[in-house]
Amino acid sequence: MPELPEVETVRRGLQPVLEGQRLSRVEARRADLRFPFPDGFVQRLTGATIERLERRAKYLMAVLDRGETLVMHLGMSGRFEIARPEGSTRPGEFHYAPDPNPKHAHVVFETDGGGRVTYYDPRRFGYMALIETETLAEHPWFAGLGPEPLSDAFDAQRLIDAFAGRKQGPKTLLLDQRVVAGLGNIYVCEALNRARISPFKPAGAIKPAQIKPLVGIIREVLDEAIAAGGSTLRDYAAADGALGYFQHRFRAYDREGEPCLNEGCKGVIHREVQAGRSTFFCSACQK
Repeated sequence: MPELPEVETVRRGLQPVLEGQRLSRVEARRADLRFPFPDGFVQRLTGATIERLERRAKYLMAVLDRGETLVMHLGMSGRFEIARPEGSTRPGEFHYAPDPNPKHAHVVFETDGGGRVTYYDPRRFGYMALIETETLAEHPWFAGLGPEPLSDAFDAQRLIDAFAGRKQGPKTLLLDQRVVAGLGNIYVCEALNRARISPFKPAGAIKPAQIKPLVGIIREVLDEAIAAGGSTLRDYAAADGALGYFQHRFRAYDREGEPCLNEGCKGVIHREVQAGRSTFFCSACQK
């Protein structure tokens, strides 16, 4: 499942070809993805101009000049391919995904600027909707979301308050989208390891002195992942041509049995299943 850095990478890749562009043609090749497309989906989009391409949590949002916003969620296997006169690119291709199969090309967007963006989704767990922009914040998908972890609204006091008196572990709370929006399993494991906080200890028992640095560490992890093109993406290269996978920088996630990389720690990374998800942690420095 793509997490915040992957979705932000996709947004940045789509931005140059979609933002400020008029949709000259839209094609929906089936009636639904995870959910049915809204009534008049093609007609409501055709001729509209995308004023801004934004992200909220794990949602992509194209704000239209018609008072509506196209909301897109990638699900587990949704991805885009951009075709322009100079060639094709894939902003945010999954690391283990096969090449796009034409039979999984479900939605096509064409712009007056000559861009063509195709949405592929083999499993069809992604979805798209058109929502009135003015009422977006009240929509059920967004109304309960917490602050963006990279925004000023996410600060140490908010996290201290969220942890206070809670019996759940900090990982469980950080994955709660009502506490903070967009965090997923990979980056929570990474942040807790860097902060040397146990993912299993009751959050209410963690001292504020430990919680305060966690906010900055979460931002640090996300910033590094976005700069690297995410951890499930494979088509973003640095200036020297080296592919930028954040998974090559993991300090905890998917490193079971390997040495902990925290300074001064001689422990090893362990894996346990927590609420149905793999939790990677160091038993030595994350007590």
